[in-house]
Amino acid sequence: MPSYDVIVIGAGAAGLMCALTAGYRGQRVRVIDHANKAGKKILMSGGGRCNFTNLATAPRHFFSGNPHFAISALKRYTPQHFVELVERHGIEYVEKAPGQLFCADSAKAIVEMLLTECAWAGVEVSLSTTVERVERLGEGVRLKSSAGTFDAGAVVIASGGLSIPTLGASGFGYDLARQFGLEVTATRAALVPFTVTSQWKTALAALSGLSCPVAVSCGDGHYREPLLFTHRGLSGPAMLQASSHWEPGMALTIDWLPQLDVAEALRQGRRESPRKRLAGWLGEQLPRRLAQALGEWQGWPDTSLADLSNAQIDAIAEALARWQFKPAGTEGWRTAEVTLGGVDTRAISSKTFAVEGLPQLRFIGEVLDVTGQLGGFNFQWAWASGVACGQAV
Repeated sequence: MPSYDVIVIGAGAAGLMCALTAGYRGQRVRVIDHANKAGKKILMSGGGRCNFTNLATAPRHFFSGNPHFAISALKRYTPQHFVELVERHGIEYVEKAPGQLFCADSAKAIVEMLLTECAWAGVEVSLSTTVERVERLGEGVRLKSSAGTFDAGAVVIASGGLSIPTLGASGFGYDLARQFGLEVTATRAALVPFTVTSQWKTALAALSGLSCPVAVSCGDGHYREPLLFTHRGLSGPAMLQASSHWEPGMALTIDWLPQLDVAEALRQGRRESPRKRLAGWLGEQLPRRLAQALGEWQGWPDTSLADLSNAQIDAIAEALARWQFKPAGTEGWRTAEVTLGGVDTRAISSKTFAVEGLPQLRFIGEVLDVTGQLGGFNFQWAWASGVACGQAV
């Protein structure tokens, strides 16, 4: 039977990063993935351009039941380290928003870079290969797959979470964790658009495709990002961020004009342009279709600013700043960018990513209970956890 020092299950961001790191240390490494192509999630991310890191990466940008777990790996492998790798391969990139780095052309460049590094490090990559069983074999591991049976000193689980099953996502990593007695925290779709009730779907239909900057609050989450109306509900960065805090039954609070003191601006408008209609004033501050819709939803009078009392102005300002909306749900795993929850990290070493008492078994990347906010943080976690594990395995 072929023998390896390390077998990595999962040819995604974390898995390939771990494999090439271990390979450069002289380890015999094989990557196995049931997909027919490596890095499928990398290829589709960021609209096909892959938001491969965020220069502002810090532990505060991550959710976990064990919030200190990610600190060690993130400190040891920073965004600057990955940018250096990207630059060595001559990949052009752009900063679309503060700290958010994307490929200038195509995410294919990132996958090609990782596969090239794997080849240089002597890593074997086996695609279209399903894992049938993983079992302990003395101090090592035996893995049975559709391509045969392999023995290894260690197996690294980099199989990801449940998001976007059309790309091959499955609960394999969670099942394997449970097989070896590990806890798996509750999982749910995160960084995912919201759906709305049939009543709101009709009301929002005319706004489909419209985007505007807002401030949104949900639970302990507060974000200033663009919101996008879709034919299914609410999306855009603001809603994706809020989804990581949302649970069924919770309401979102949206500030439609976070950059403006609406009450003061309306009073100023009343003084300077008393004959201007309220709808006209709103249409200057917001996209006209949205301004009209908000007026209708709130039942505001189609009156001149001169006719607005101070109490009415305060009520309009309050409504615009604290618009309450209760989603029907989310679009779920089908479009979720990441999985919230996962393998409980309290049984995992934050330095080596080995299971306590079972060092031949390791977990990295999205399969763990570590989830980043939107903006390249999840990829940086993949790189950092992959490198930390690859240096130790």
